[in-house]
Amino acid sequence: MRGRTRLVAILIPTLLAGGLAAGCARNPVTGKSELSLVSEDQEIEMGRQSAAEVEQSIGFVDNAQLQSYVAGIGQRMSAQSERPNLPWEFHVVNDAAVNAFALPGGFIYVTRGLLGAINDEAELASVLGHEIGHVTARHSVQQISKAQLAQIGLGVGSILSPDLAQLAGLASQGLGVLFLKYGRDAENQADQLGFRYALQQRYDVREMGNVFVTLARTSEASGAGRLPEWLSTHPDPENRVQHVQAMLDTTPLPPNLVQNGEKYLQSIQGMVYGDDPRQGFFEGNVFYHPEMRFQVTFPQGWKTQNLPSAVVAASEAQDAIVQLGLAGDESPGAAAQKFLSQEGVQGGRSSNESINGNQAATSYFKAQTEQGAVEGVVSFISYGGHTYGIMGYTKEGGLQQYDRVFQETIRSFGPLQNQAALSVQPARLEVIRVDSPITLEEFNRQHPSSISIEELAIINELESPSATIPAGRYVKRVVGGPPASQASR
Repeated sequence: MRGRTRLVAILIPTLLAGGLAAGCARNPVTGKSELSLVSEDQEIEMGRQSAAEVEQSIGFVDNAQLQSYVAGIGQRMSAQSERPNLPWEFHVVNDAAVNAFALPGGFIYVTRGLLGAINDEAELASVLGHEIGHVTARHSVQQISKAQLAQIGLGVGSILSPDLAQLAGLASQGLGVLFLKYGRDAENQADQLGFRYALQQRYDVREMGNVFVTLARTSEASGAGRLPEWLSTHPDPENRVQHVQAMLDTTPLPPNLVQNGEKYLQSIQGMVYGDDPRQGFFEGNVFYHPEMRFQVTFPQGWKTQNLPSAVVAASEAQDAIVQLGLAGDESPGAAAQKFLSQEGVQGGRSSNESINGNQAATSYFKAQTEQGAVEGVVSFISYGGHTYGIMGYTKEGGLQQYDRVFQETIRSFGPLQNQAALSVQPARLEVIRVDSPITLEEFNRQHPSSISIEELAIINELESPSATIPAGRYVKRVVGGPPASQASR
């Protein structure tokens, strides 16, 4: 959970606002006419609204030089695309997940987790090109149009109906519509477009296959981050690398293509690697937030996750949830009144007793959701100039079983006084040039990392720890970070 986030109103999911008129539009890439319920102006407006949410809920990496570097690559590629006049933006978001995503209208994001996993500018260009391709081919607009058709009875299913387990934090409710999954045809088309856009800028597109291999290895080995991993939002056909190779086999490559490995690696020197414990971490079932100086004890044995917009815990039976998040700067009483005034929410017994010396407003409630009726307790607590919301809820009829657990969690909220937790620092990337051939194992003995050597091999795109690193190559290592016992879950 980050300081800029707000408590998500998870009980009442919202749909995209504004009327959408049915019609046909010409696809800028294929030139074919296709059904579209979203005009270009609406597409851009959707993107702008969602982009504001990304900045607030996830946040950007605080490195102007890195942001400018990534944006420059993206802007050069998008300027040569089929839709150069869109308000293109490119940002590095502050998340450890290995991912990249595109919003309607030309808003493109890569995570710092992805930047830490790849190794040169040509690879980055292929990722950015792929996401640009989703926008130029209007893939997200097509998905939104299909969802709208489903809602008005012309199709089946809905992309906006998460079940109770998903509300437990397995996906970020507020950002759900930003990560639309694309089908095989759309992914292949985005690959083809990304390949072309990168090659237009004279990037070595032979690096594109390495990206997919690294992404697959990373997804299998880790799970760090709060956003979905790249392979969770980009369906990965078994022949992805072969598809890239087929494009290489049929495309004459000009000489002097660039990789810019050294320039790329120098740009990520010192970047945070993995989850940033300054933004909150778990030690057992206790959640510490060093930046905001508070702690909360969640129920023992519950599955916990620190998301950008909230900290959540789900019961072992997946039938009860506790969520912690910021509710703004208004008073606890005003925040409680705002929550209870939502459509479908009915307040119950309430109190204004302080919690660990902090002003609080607590109320039981019942609510109607798309998944049925739920009941629970919510408390808004004033601390450190902010108001925090802690909410526990379960299916109707289950409150008696979980009431004590909810109350114990709420009343555990208090100031963080553990000095080790207060001073914890994130791990960071360090880039070192090797002067002579050396195996990764020997390199790791000379320059120890705070991650496993298997993970070190993946982020340096080496097949194994015994692989030899050629002379003159720059190698990533990871230094610092919290003790293993303090890793975020």
